[in-house]
Amino acid sequence: MHVRNLPAPVKRFVHLGSRSYGRLTSESRMLPSFLICGGQRCGTTSLYRALAAHPVVLKAVLHKGVHYFDTSYQRGPEWYRGHFPTLRSAERIAERHGVRAQTFESSPYYMYHPQATARIARDLPYAKLVVLVRDPVERAYSQHHHEVARAYEPERDFGAALALEAARLHRQEERLALDPSYYSFAHQHHAYRARGEYARYLSVMAQHVGRERIHVVESERFFSDPEPVYDEVCDFLGLPSGLERPAFERHNARPRESDMDPGLRRELYAYYQPHDEALAGWLGHTPVWRRP
Repeated sequence: MHVRNLPAPVKRFVHLGSRSYGRLTSESRMLPSFLICGGQRCGTTSLYRALAAHPVVLKAVLHKGVHYFDTSYQRGPEWYRGHFPTLRSAERIAERHGVRAQTFESSPYYMYHPQATARIARDLPYAKLVVLVRDPVERAYSQHHHEVARAYEPERDFGAALALEAARLHRQEERLALDPSYYSFAHQHHAYRARGEYARYLSVMAQHVGRERIHVVESERFFSDPEPVYDEVCDFLGLPSGLERPAFERHNARPRESDMDPGLRRELYAYYQPHDEALAGWLGHTPVWRRP
């Protein structure tokens, strides 16, 4: 039986045992050569599954998101390294395919936490970062539905939740930046409008790791035509593209029908215009959701 299908108490026990064993064997384990850092509700799980299926990629043990550089940094490097495959596993991959094996994880909050990228730059000085972006209006609406479904958001009306955002996030980013031990539930789960200001976060990331180590993917392109986007990501990561491709699940990239208030949608679309124009500098073209 797959770990994902186990009862919750058993799953927690398995995860705890695996992490404890991983910590004890951390010196014999890999560190990631790349990370999927965000954005939230932008298709990170789909890209994670595609890359995890690559013949020379070994994924993180048990689950895709370790959340070390954002909410678990105090656990230390041995704890983090314990989440990854052994060096012996990497050697077997290299012997079979003649190229170096890579491992990775996907924690979408890394893009947004004020200290995460500086920590990544310090601890993984050669790691590359992959970021997905999506129509920010749809992204915000999707996040709200997601947080409500997980019972992390008591306000079920999207417009009301947006109205609460400024008060909920007041000085939270500042506190997170100043205090390594501080945690903000609101910053992680209730930043609907702010999360779509992609260029702002990308600029901060580039200050720490360099722009050449960041690759930005439009989710709409990946869902509608995954093969060339996957090849572009593999090329950026130095993964051989001549090996077997994964079986992609195709999605309709057109905006979904929703009950979002049309006036609110127009207001958000206008709000994101300067942010989308700044993002165009990263993409090399107008974002697909801004095209006629």
